[in-house]
Amino acid sequence: MPPLTRWYIRFAFGYLVLALLTGTAAAARQPFGLPPVIAALGPVAVHLFVVGWITQMIFGVAYWMFPRHSAEMPRGDPAPAIMTLVLINTGLLLRVVAEPWQAVRPSGAVAALLVLSAVAQWLAGLAFVWQMWPRVKER
Repeated sequence: MPPLTRWYIRFAFGYLVLALLTGTAAAARQPFGLPPVIAALGPVAVHLFVVGWITQMIFGVAYWMFPRHSAEMPRGDPAPAIMTLVLINTGLLLRVVAEPWQAVRPSGAVAALLVLSAVAQWLAGLAFVWQMWPRVKER
């Protein structure tokens, strides 16, 4: 297993734990009288689960298992895969901070962070396609 795949999978497992913890906290808010900011964690739990756990697990396994690019460089240039890893995690962490903040105390600056997080995740998706496209096109 390539080292970069290990990083994707480690991040994915970490986000799985965080998603479950965050979802549990959001569900426990009303019965236990937790602060209102906890209610804003519902969408965060979904993003942690879908983007953090599922998407990164798919990206990591795809990077490892998809057809070889070439005999010399089986996975192609690693730069787009590294860029994907950095961008998806940056975008997700920005969203984890900004989403509940915007729900409790809306502001233009925090809304801009949400847009930045979405752009980072979108760019991560583009970098992933850039990395994988040569490995799935017909030869």
